[in-house]
Amino acid sequence: MEYFKKYVSNTLAGSSNQLFFENEDEAVCTGRVYYKVFQGELLEYSLLFSNIIDSTYAEGKESHCNLLCDEWTILSLKAGKVSCCSIEEACEPETFTEITFGGKCEKQVMPGEFFATDGFVMDILSGEYLCLEMTFKGQRIPYHEEIKIPVFVQEEGTWVPSPKLPVPGMVGCRREVSLKIGFWGDSITQGVGTTPNAYAHWNALVAEGIGKQYSYWNLGIGYGRVQDMASGGSWFFKASQMDVIVLCAGINDIGRRPENEAIKRDLKHVIDTLHAHNIKVIIQTMPPFYEEENEKSCRWLELNDYIRTELSQVADGFFDVAPLLGKDPERPYLHGYGAHPGDEGCAVWAEGLTEYLQKWLENR
Repeated sequence: MEYFKKYVSNTLAGSSNQLFFENEDEAVCTGRVYYKVFQGELLEYSLLFSNIIDSTYAEGKESHCNLLCDEWTILSLKAGKVSCCSIEEACEPETFTEITFGGKCEKQVMPGEFFATDGFVMDILSGEYLCLEMTFKGQRIPYHEEIKIPVFVQEEGTWVPSPKLPVPGMVGCRREVSLKIGFWGDSITQGVGTTPNAYAHWNALVAEGIGKQYSYWNLGIGYGRVQDMASGGSWFFKASQMDVIVLCAGINDIGRRPENEAIKRDLKHVIDTLHAHNIKVIIQTMPPFYEEENEKSCRWLELNDYIRTELSQVADGFFDVAPLLGKDPERPYLHGYGAHPGDEGCAVWAEGLTEYLQKWLENR
């Protein structure tokens, strides 16, 4: 896709397509989303969207990976900047810039379509926020139910917190980087468990620690499965645009698939397929997730042992996060910082992984 030859991610927030919502009678809706900018300067931006669900939500009864959403329409899209924002209250930019699609303000979105905006220039400092305001209509529309950044919809002239807004999968900008690094995983990678809008999830902290000579794309999605990754659909397509993938996944598969052998095959297939796209892969163990010994925790032990002994030999790098976040070395599946590590746990994770990745990048 030509887009990825020009643009790289410029936020550390995760905002892939997780689920869809039904918009009754195709009512006209307006919403706002706020992204903290990673590299701050005068840059050309372009936003990448898709009309495909990337991962399987919960048990898969509501939606599943690679589901095509219906045709819908963007009536207008504009961008502004704010110095700060909160989850509770929509901040007002001083000015807005109109964003177009092929020179037009409206965009008819087709089922299964990947599409990008025209380029637009914004002067935003690192740590400031890009505010996007979209007016749209349609019936079945993709969104991210567990999004951890400020999202609002307008109800009777008032901005109300709500995730029900189609958001860009990548906030892209034009800048030269040494490598494009993607963090691929489930809700733990996305940042669920950390303070909303704090950018305290482990990979955001790692990116800040490694530096701005690289770009970083957070491809974490709540409920995401290795099975979804291995399907070769839209989620894999996004990951395949990176130079390096830092992979951490498997917990949702343990919870929803009957045996580990299929998960092992899928993990190996994901690494092999990424290698076929000339992408380096750094695999991590799954962090501790359980509060007691049970069938799932035993499967966690088996699968992490497979990652340590087998996949670490296949991948280009390996980081064992599990011992860092565990409560009890004798029962390594017991989480010490929450099943979804909070700010403190992610800081511990990031400290270890940043040191590892700095050495790996120096020696690659």
